[in-house]
Amino acid sequence: MGLKKIKDNVFWAGAVDWDRRLFDSLIPIPDGTSYNAYLIFGKDKTALLDTVDPSMTDVLMQNLKDVKSIDFIISHHAEQDHSGSIPAVLGRYGNAKVVTSSKGKALLVDHLHIPDDRIVTVEDGARLDLGGRTLEFIYTPWVHWPETMVSYLHEDKILFTCDLFGSHLAVSGLYCEEEWKVCESAKRYYAEVMMPFRTNIKKHLERLAKYDTAIIAPSHGPLYNNIDCIVKAQTQWVSDAVSNEVIIPYVSMHGSTRLLVDYLTDALAARGIKVERFDLTVTDLGKLAIALVDAATVVIGSPTVLTGAHPIVISAVFLANALRPKLKFSSIVGSYGWGGRMIEDIQKTMPNLKAQMLEPVLVKGKPDAQAYSAVERLAQDIAAKHHDMNIL
Repeated sequence: MGLKKIKDNVFWAGAVDWDRRLFDSLIPIPDGTSYNAYLIFGKDKTALLDTVDPSMTDVLMQNLKDVKSIDFIISHHAEQDHSGSIPAVLGRYGNAKVVTSSKGKALLVDHLHIPDDRIVTVEDGARLDLGGRTLEFIYTPWVHWPETMVSYLHEDKILFTCDLFGSHLAVSGLYCEEEWKVCESAKRYYAEVMMPFRTNIKKHLERLAKYDTAIIAPSHGPLYNNIDCIVKAQTQWVSDAVSNEVIIPYVSMHGSTRLLVDYLTDALAARGIKVERFDLTVTDLGKLAIALVDAATVVIGSPTVLTGAHPIVISAVFLANALRPKLKFSSIVGSYGWGGRMIEDIQKTMPNLKAQMLEPVLVKGKPDAQAYSAVERLAQDIAAKHHDMNIL
């Protein structure tokens, strides 16, 4: 693709992966992604900020074909989609040094076997003078690994944010003209990758706000030359505020659980509560993760398989538990044939969710009037909780 100019002597040098649909063998990415590397030419020194996924090393090396020397490779994050092509760059540029955080060095040695003498560590707040271009390194631990950092190019007011503000979105230009699209992709990225570290990210955003930033340049997805939209959105996502919304992920084997979910959906809607439902047998788990970012309540629907919850439900609950959304309330609805521990199975799979558990509704066989009355009570209980939080 070649170098793309961002500012004088500042270029994008990465690779766009139009066809990738799964990240980390786990995360759905329906719109592809990019691996953003950046090249800064100072009067005295040249720096490459991050590299690309090993699958696209050839693209990066082609982009750098006319670059005679690279003095520094800035490694913001040791995960291979950022760092995986560092060995190839070091092989071409024999005098280059890798610049990383103090914790980043050990990870780069462990994961990529980079020689110790090719790595230089910098402390939080350190600056690197390239000659007319000054990079400041800012530690941002646990976004989303312990060694992560970002860098700020003072002269051009560019904040290189690594995974922060990133999005899995392949575009042909530097910037995405459709703000709604990139913000949606960024929310998916936040939900799938960053949400467990919400408290840390909130602190880092407060610290980064003091920098006069004209351009945000993340490691995945488009750059932002109008930063207000993404900064406002990210600030909302990491806040403690929740919306008047109930998420219902469910599986129904013979229709009984679906009947409960149908009734609960209508009962909540009648009380002015937004509902998003996810049939887990067909849903995109990324969409479920997005919905969990802001929702106040989750109600999990499951039949009983043998004596426990449906395996697909357990898988989704395990994911939600790992993502640690800021839910305030939870509950369970479901059915069974002759017995079991479906509710207990689900509850023990989500210890990280600090949401208050509202009384579940468990029905033997097909729901009857008594079962629907119990669902009605659950809907009323949820509405009362939302009202007490002033979100209804």
